[in-house]
Amino acid sequence: MSTPIRYAHGQSSLGDFIIAQSERGLVAFEFTRVGIDTVATLRQRFPDASMVQDAESLAATVAALARVVDEPDHDPALPLDLRGSDYETKVWALLREISAGSTVSYGEIAARMGTPRDARDATAAIAANPIAILVPCHRVVKKDGSLSGYRWGQKRKRELLAREQRPAHRPEGHAASAARGSARR
Repeated sequence: MSTPIRYAHGQSSLGDFIIAQSERGLVAFEFTRVGIDTVATLRQRFPDASMVQDAESLAATVAALARVVDEPDHDPALPLDLRGSDYETKVWALLREISAGSTVSYGEIAARMGTPRDARDATAAIAANPIAILVPCHRVVKKDGSLSGYRWGQKRKRELLAREQRPAHRPEGHAASAARGSARR
């Protein structure tokens, strides 16, 4: 009998996303990309699970994660079901210790993992992170402090870091657009 994983699509100020949740917690929160079948990607990642679209019961989670995009330091207190190798899950746990507005280098993550001379394993684990923002891989930069790649685009990474630096942690115009959106309902 396969384990169910429910999924839903959402929209945010930084683009569309998909979330997936097991009975234990969030297993994926990823920005979608044009031309990529995100549901097929989820099926490949979780071959023993039955994928069930469930927008209705995941609506509150989708809304909470859309808020996290606007306020990357906001903790929605969602349980995570991090699925990866032991090494990957340890790296992801280290990423969760990086405070909002701070950055660390790939080398620093590798050093904390006990492999300071070779950051390739740490870099690969960071790139495999399936949960955007809540496992803040966007806070990892090059040794010189410059931005490096980001699975969901360097533009998003730059914007997430900028949002964490703003006093209210909100993108300009967010309050006005939210007020317009609620007025239409």
